[in-house]
Amino acid sequence: MFITDTILVIKNLFKNVLKAIVIIIAFILLWLVSAIVIPYFPVDRPFIKTRERITVYVESNGVHTDFVMPVKSTLQDWGKMLPYSDFEIADPSFEYVSVGWGDKGFFIGTPTWADLKFSTAFNAAFGLSTSAMHVTYKRNSPKLSEDCRRLELTHAQYIILVNYIKNSFQSVNGKFIPIIHPGYSDYDCFYEAKGKYSLFKTCNVWTGNGLKVIGVSVADWTPLCGGVLQNLK
Repeated sequence: MFITDTILVIKNLFKNVLKAIVIIIAFILLWLVSAIVIPYFPVDRPFIKTRERITVYVESNGVHTDFVMPVKSTLQDWGKMLPYSDFEIADPSFEYVSVGWGDKGFFIGTPTWADLKFSTAFNAAFGLSTSAMHVTYKRNSPKLSEDCRRLELTHAQYIILVNYIKNSFQSVNGKFIPIIHPGYSDYDCFYEAKGKYSLFKTCNVWTGNGLKVIGVSVADWTPLCGGVLQNLK
């Protein structure tokens, strides 16, 4: 009798584990299909065109997207908000700055793909860690390519985008909070950010949301970089 009951328990346990595996696989497949298909359906938004423009770029490294903006314009001086002293090498000769949002653990703990740990990926996917802003000073404007698109924004649109980006940083007394950790180069560093990264709010969703608030026609959900760039031709 004891052996029979044990066998039944093991069978039930096996069935439950199998069901859980099937559910997880189905969830992953559903996420992948949605992430690929949804960005093909951009939502029309009013994109205002005037002669007063500021050039902004959206740049991808193949996985992650950033906004690239002039360091200084009549509307915003990023050198004051992102002081050069926070960086190993940066000064007013740098003409552009790129800013992106993402998972703090992933940013700091994974300088290369070889450094990726399962715990880092798991925490990022399920919103179990905090977020960070990655900022890089650039001497020149990025070159246009399949991974770099240009936007000509009105002054009003640029102000909206600037405020969206600023509001993604944590701040104390109006100053952003640098994270004391080496960047990927001498030209970049990290800052504390608001919000939590997850499968449903990725770095590319953050970029897509920034595009939406200024009236660019992108899909309502852009978890992958391709979903951001494909509507910026």
